Amino acid sequence: MSALQETALQRPEPPHKRERRKQARPGELLDAALCLFVEKGFAATRVEEVALHAGVSKGTLFLYFPTKEDLFKAVVHENIVKLFPAWNEEFKSFVGSSGDMLRFAMVTWWNQMGNTPASGIVKLVMSEAKNFPDIAVFYQEEVIRPGHGLLRQILARGVSSGEFRALDLDQAVYTVVAPMIFLMMWKHSIGACAATSDIVDPERFIHTQVDVLLHGLTASPTL
Repeated sequence: MSALQETALQRPEPPHKRERRKQARPGELLDAALCLFVEKGFAATRVEEVALHAGVSKGTLFLYFPTKEDLFKAVVHENIVKLFPAWNEEFKSFVGSSGDMLRFAMVTWWNQMGNTPASGIVKLVMSEAKNFPDIAVFYQEEVIRPGHGLLRQILARGVSSGEFRALDLDQAVYTVVAPMIFLMMWKHSIGACAATSDIVDPERFIHTQVDVLLHGLTASPTL
């Protein structure tokens, strides 16, 4: 190695570059954690693996996220919770029928969350909730309740306008949520290794589910 190369290696990183690197670390850690949580689950993922995946030390990870639970909560906030304000604003200003609004909500959900690695968080929570009740409670408060609230508003809008018949709104929400959960569970289980003929097309599935929700299965009577 030449003297010039040795000098370059010994030269400290410029302050502004170090600062950019420091600011990027939380995002890099969250990306690494999301990848490993979805791949391995919460229990099986070790913080050492997350740190290694992100290219930092375990001590550095703990500077930002004191516990693995804190890290998981930050992943959920970054990938799901922070989407709700924009979704609520979009739906407040939506112009169109409540049926169109419901379809828009489900397609938007798929494009912005379901069709991303974050969709694996649902499978993780459902499979590990019993062993990690604190995580289940957190997910219910931060994701499930706001999501149900948003969907309930759409259904209430339709009932109020006369587009939908009177419904038990608290229970009707689950008829909208159920196909969403199915898509995510399928994507991260059987769908990941299904034969070509068994692949579920998410967009076709969503549009079919909305049609069934709006019109049921009964054929219109012929006049």
